[in-house]
Amino acid sequence: MAVFQQIEARPAPARERGAVKWLRENLFSSWLNSALTLIALYVLISVIPPMLDWAVFEATISGSDSAACERSDGACWTFIKNRIEFFLYGFYPDEERWRVTTFFALFFGCFAPQFFNAFPYRRPLAIFAATAFPVISYILLSGGFFGLEPVETGKWGGLFLTMVIAYVGIVFSLPLGILLALGRRSNMPFIRAVCTVFIEVWRGVPLISILFMSSVMLPLFLPDGVNFDKLLRALIGIVLFEAALLAEVVRGGLQALPKGQYEASAALGLNYWKSMRLIVLPQALKLVIPGIVNIFIQLTKDTTLVIIIALFDVLSAVQAAITDPAWKAVATEGYVFTAFCFWVICYGLSRYSRDLERKLHTGHRS
Repeated sequence: MAVFQQIEARPAPARERGAVKWLRENLFSSWLNSALTLIALYVLISVIPPMLDWAVFEATISGSDSAACERSDGACWTFIKNRIEFFLYGFYPDEERWRVTTFFALFFGCFAPQFFNAFPYRRPLAIFAATAFPVISYILLSGGFFGLEPVETGKWGGLFLTMVIAYVGIVFSLPLGILLALGRRSNMPFIRAVCTVFIEVWRGVPLISILFMSSVMLPLFLPDGVNFDKLLRALIGIVLFEAALLAEVVRGGLQALPKGQYEASAALGLNYWKSMRLIVLPQALKLVIPGIVNIFIQLTKDTTLVIIIALFDVLSAVQAAITDPAWKAVATEGYVFTAFCFWVICYGLSRYSRDLERKLHTGHRS
């Protein structure tokens, strides 16, 4: 009679666990991947140390003028430090800049918690950000209410103007884009034709042309004595342009849904709007989250085009500061600062969209 002896469990071979396994599967899984990994390492070793020397180890941040940077071969962050208020606030009056600071605090207070799943009040903050926050921001920044000194939009500028344009464009273009997408798929010929013409016309024209028309040409068609704010005209043009782009993205999500979803909502006795709100749109929007966020990122970067209508966003503020003869050869530092600001905003949008996709994932992906 055979006797079986139990053998104690032994750890897996070193090559099948831990960091070694990860390296084999992700970086050295084949000869081609191994070669690409080595080339990438060589490029990183060649590029990163000089960049760190320029940006960190040999950089200058002290001093009050360009003379402090003349003895160093690194970056002159003194320029950014001395002009940071102009880059953030533009020409906003000094004594009223607390209002812009409050806007920044409310903005980050609404959106920063969205990146932390453990935060208990994410949903109320999101509702506040989409409803009350735009109204509060308008009252706070424009003034003329509750004893606040009016500040004309011509003095708005810097990073906060960039954020205002991007935020207004996102908040108002998404619902309008959804309505246009639904209209383009409507069974009513007139509604479908109007939405189709609107979408094709607006997305077929460059945004820079729309901004130019809103600022220069539109006042020529208005009655005598009728005019409205230049920033408002630009915001309307941006919202309509982005809505046309979003409409096609949303329409793709609507068409991607199986026909059975529409039939199921009809079988439940739901009318058109309840069917869209409860069944169709939640699924369609979930499918096209990457496309929607891509439009939002494009919108954020396109805010730099407002320079053609004499609005000073963060890039325009940096370009204006670079031309100051008191500072020499600081263009690189200025553009690096601008790129970093846009990267933070765009990466935040991208990261939030990935978290949202992961949260809403129901197994439709392979």
